[in-house]
Amino acid sequence: MDSPEDNADALRSLILHESELHPCPYLPDRPAREHFLQVSHLDGAAHQALMDMGFRRSGLTIHRPACDGCRECVPIRVPVHGFQPSRSQRRSIRRNADVRVDIDRPTCTEQKWRIFRNYLKYQHDDAMSDDYIDFEAFLYASPTETLEMTFRLGGAIIAIGIVDVGSECLSSVYFYFEPSHARRSLGVFGALCEIEECVRRGLPYWYIGYYIRNCRQMNYKADFRPNERLMPDGVWRADAEAE
Repeated sequence: MDSPEDNADALRSLILHESELHPCPYLPDRPAREHFLQVSHLDGAAHQALMDMGFRRSGLTIHRPACDGCRECVPIRVPVHGFQPSRSQRRSIRRNADVRVDIDRPTCTEQKWRIFRNYLKYQHDDAMSDDYIDFEAFLYASPTETLEMTFRLGGAIIAIGIVDVGSECLSSVYFYFEPSHARRSLGVFGALCEIEECVRRGLPYWYIGYYIRNCRQMNYKADFRPNERLMPDGVWRADAEAE
């Protein structure tokens, strides 16, 4: 295992790039910009350090928002040993009692790609590509230890969760499902399974990405309590303190 000094040296050697301005995918009529790194290898401790600086991973790219005058994207995490599911979250567990969850190394297949394409049509506009090569690069190219949680009903795959393993956490990268099973609240169920896996591995935190108060697609994350948010001073604070 690399020492903290080795990880600090590795982080300092990474080259930080800045994207061009583009429309914000979360808040309409706002411009967005990111700082990003391209990496080919990242151990769990270095990845954890980057997440604790507000970075997230997509494929081989590590990125964080760098928008002028906007701080709406707030990293959020759940201390799993204090987590208690809400009534609606418990309903999701009961609703999916017949679903089997398998955890293995990520494997890209055409069947998963078809589910992903169906999910994009159901959940998103045309902002995300449904090309197979882009799908593989987005979810199945990883510079760090990554797990795939496959959700099966009667042998058929109905949902997939991609999760990174940090030194102190599991980090939810992406979750997609077959829209014909939308009534099962698979997104909530998948999140609860990821939290359970954190507990099983003895990891104290589940990282969820960015909480965006005024975006319906992103503000649901505050429903997982207690949670902590990364403040501009670099300190994680409990949700009540962060409001």
